[in-house]
Amino acid sequence: MKEIIKLRQQIQNYNPYNEQEEKDKQIMLKYIDTFDDVLTRNNEFGHFTASSWVVNKERTKILMLYHNIYQSWTWSGGHADGETDLLGTAIRELKEETGVKNIKVLSEDIYSLEVAPVEGHIKRGKYVPSHVHLNLTYLLEVDENEETTVKEDENSGIKWVNIEDVEKISTEKYMIEWVYRKLNQKLEKYKNKKE
Repeated sequence: MKEIIKLRQQIQNYNPYNEQEEKDKQIMLKYIDTFDDVLTRNNEFGHFTASSWVVNKERTKILMLYHNIYQSWTWSGGHADGETDLLGTAIRELKEETGVKNIKVLSEDIYSLEVAPVEGHIKRGKYVPSHVHLNLTYLLEVDENEETTVKEDENSGIKWVNIEDVEKISTEKYMIEWVYRKLNQKLEKYKNKKE
């Protein structure tokens, strides 16, 4: 209980970047206040996930995965599955999905938030009904030369993509218009903070 209060406080303290984030922040807070199982997939209406916007050291490229279910180039991320440390979830998912080991956290604060729609689909032979992901995104850095490994049950490709090409390779309209474009715009303030 104490952990969900801490997560709620992090979301409450988050300063929205635009109208989409303002609305989605309010929805996330309502979910936490309404349901007692927003951290697990047992809540079939919606549950928390964490993603990472992974940049190279020069902040010129994004690490993208070809997601088998969505049939699109997408970011790394996954379900909280009961965890309240969503930064830890984002890091764990990045390691599992790409095989990278050396990850630099550029900020422990939430980088972005979004309520993302998920259409009904088959996963591991079972139907998963349409629902929403209450997603927190974190900004991470990985060396562009680090070896990657495809996680075949989830993705079938991993590649570094020039920032200006991210919108061209994704086929998910919502993600392009409301998420990826925003993430790259927000990245501008980090371009001068290279180490």
